[in-house]
Amino acid sequence: MTVAQQTRRRFLAAGVGAAFITAATGLVVPARAQGLAPTPTMRGGANNYRPGAPIVERIGGGGFWMTGTVRRAGDGAPLEGIRIQIWAHTTEGHERDPHSHGATLTRADGTFRLEMPQIVPAFGQPHGHLAYDDPAFQTVFLRPVMPSPRDISLSAHFVLQPA
Repeated sequence: MTVAQQTRRRFLAAGVGAAFITAATGLVVPARAQGLAPTPTMRGGANNYRPGAPIVERIGGGGFWMTGTVRRAGDGAPLEGIRIQIWAHTTEGHERDPHSHGATLTRADGTFRLEMPQIVPAFGQPHGHLAYDDPAFQTVFLRPVMPSPRDISLSAHFVLQPA
């Protein structure tokens, strides 16, 4: 009797674990993708925002990479040609300085990448600012914090809700 109960517990535990691993690895993407929720705006994300920052190849001298993805809410489709503005407190300027701001466009697979100077702590935290601010989708401001000021890259991901 004890052997059967242990076997059943192991079976149930394995089933729960397998379901968790399957969900975590994205093997159930068709079920999840139908309900992909939009990214909420983060508190403090809009600080020092400058509408219309120019599209640039790089901000300043570079050496640090801001990367990410942009997908559509609901079906998770990658969005191409989406303008993402990026700014931060860096080794070359404060986040309020115009030369610390720039924008880039997403590729066909929804990814973006922009080189900029090393982000340094402001108000005790090394962080970047990113914005989607076009009328086709709802505006989103992000303020991701870096785990360490020594990191040389930071990623942020947008899921946009049509306006």
